[in-house]
Amino acid sequence: MDISTLRWFFFWCAILNALILGGCTLAIALAGDRIYHFHRKWFALDREAFYTVVYFFLGLYKILILVFGFVPWLALLIAG
Repeated sequence: MDISTLRWFFFWCAILNALILGGCTLAIALAGDRIYHFHRKWFALDREAFYTVVYFFLGLYKILILVFGFVPWLALLIAG
């Protein structure tokens, strides 16, 4: 596998994961109450705890996209 293939791989990984992150953020913003009531059937969380967990997950996911998708793509772009 050459550098060009790796560069495209990390580029599309970062783009697709950013789209997933955007979709999840949009879903929480537009249908947060429905998602909360859906998950409340399985987990005994109050509304503030649920949104704290979701906010933590989205922040962690964003950091992972940057570290494992965008930064390797940028490094290969600079190196290649």
